[in-house]
Amino acid sequence: MIMEYFTLKQLSKKSGARVGELATAHGVVPTPFFMPVATQAAAKHITTEEIKQLGAKIILSNTYHLFLRPNEAKIKKLGGLHQFMAWSGAILTDSGGFQVFSLAGKTNRGGKSLVKILADGVTFTSHIDGKKHHFTPELVWRIQRDLGVDIAVCLDVCPALPAGETELKRSVELTSDWAKRTIVYHRKQRGYKPRLHCVVQGGASQTWREQSLADLAKLDFDGYNIGGLAVGEDTETRNTILSNVVPLLPTNKPRYLMGVGYPEQIVSAVKQGVDMFDCVIPTREGRHGRLFIWQTGQKAAKLDDKGSFYKTINILNSEFSSDKKPINVESKLPILRQYSRAYLHHLYKINEPLGQRLASLNNVEFYLELMHRLRQMIIAGKL
Repeated sequence: MIMEYFTLKQLSKKSGARVGELATAHGVVPTPFFMPVATQAAAKHITTEEIKQLGAKIILSNTYHLFLRPNEAKIKKLGGLHQFMAWSGAILTDSGGFQVFSLAGKTNRGGKSLVKILADGVTFTSHIDGKKHHFTPELVWRIQRDLGVDIAVCLDVCPALPAGETELKRSVELTSDWAKRTIVYHRKQRGYKPRLHCVVQGGASQTWREQSLADLAKLDFDGYNIGGLAVGEDTETRNTILSNVVPLLPTNKPRYLMGVGYPEQIVSAVKQGVDMFDCVIPTREGRHGRLFIWQTGQKAAKLDDKGSFYKTINILNSEFSSDKKPINVESKLPILRQYSRAYLHHLYKINEPLGQRLASLNNVEFYLELMHRLRQMIIAGKL
């Protein structure tokens, strides 16, 4: 019996928030959820066992990076990405499109562009060894299938913001065409096939967002991603795009906001009806000594989109040099309950990598706990 991929369990009466379940080949994942980022089959400073202990049931890896190193053929030979990185939960891989197109505008020593977008795909130069590669929609699907992931994402064109009309038109038309090619190819294949998500593009233009979604909705993908955000736009622009786009997405499909964001941004998007999130912020901030800390007291009771429920601290500040308080007295991990903030401050001062590891663990746990609290509040009718 084939399980339904996405099951909607409850809709909020106060907002667009919703609770559901995502049934994958490696377990059921309650929504809304946050995916810790293991771009190159490794989360920065954190083991997959620790991610599991912190409560995550799904993580994200990157097609572009794994294609370049160690490559999907080697990972497949080693038993697939799950076995390779010792992770028993679900894995989603983004297409690598964002990483490829982030090379746009950059040139090699000869002054030639590192990326060339063509009708059938994209040619790019590896940032590792300078070799040229060509991604087609079909190849990107095959890479993700060979990795053995649970959820694959179609190759898309991600324009930087602000983007002109010509650029938006081309990005939407290519994204739609490549999505169609991907799903046609996907449906022809036999054997194991990952669930397939497409990406809605269109920049800050409501017209092009609607066109992108209209094109993709006809193809009945397993899930719908909102791409092209967290690329430099301001908060007001992002919220406007989401408020206009999310209500148009299929209600019976999971909605994934790619690359967002800070805790208050996630709360805001959940209230608008988004189900899935990923972001490098928890580990990136941790590497710089910034920790996400829950507020205590009356104002912490409400998860709002103003961010009043948490604060960030910079552990490098001198005020923490004598702070005996645990890094996180309520952590699921003994090391975060046992080590003091003064010790963590010391680790950063001596450039000991253990400090970055502890801070990253703290931040990933904060994000996963945030999603748990959001689900509980929706179920309780408080969000």
